[in-house]
Amino acid sequence: MKIRLLMLGKTRRGELVALLEEYVKRISQSCPIEVNEMRDGEAALKKLDADRAATLVLLDAGGKIHDSDAFAKWIGEQRDRGTREIIFVCGDAAGFPQALRDRVKQKVSLSTMTYSHELARVMLVEQIYRAFAILSGSPYPK
Repeated sequence: MKIRLLMLGKTRRGELVALLEEYVKRISQSCPIEVNEMRDGEAALKKLDADRAATLVLLDAGGKIHDSDAFAKWIGEQRDRGTREIIFVCGDAAGFPQALRDRVKQKVSLSTMTYSHELARVMLVEQIYRAFAILSGSPYPK
């Protein structure tokens, strides 16, 4: 299974870029991961239309909330049922165009609190890393 992060806009704050890269590096020990920064929602829609077989997940404040164990279980289920790719779609400061919201049916929230889009990206990759650590029995999540 492959993980792809499809992010609208760029992560500009250096310290957050460094954290994002560190967690991407850690995740790559468990599964292939790719980060794509797209300039806008239209470009993201074109990219998603080319990837019809992938499982799509939109980061959205109104989405389903999981605790870390439930999120890990969901990722494990996707892996075990043979899902080839999960694409997490992350917005920018402006959020998502309606067409993108309509295209991606599955929505996940990281918290009921609001975070900057750059910090949310780091939180997402940390939770993905944590999920693989939980699935492998690593002491990291303790």
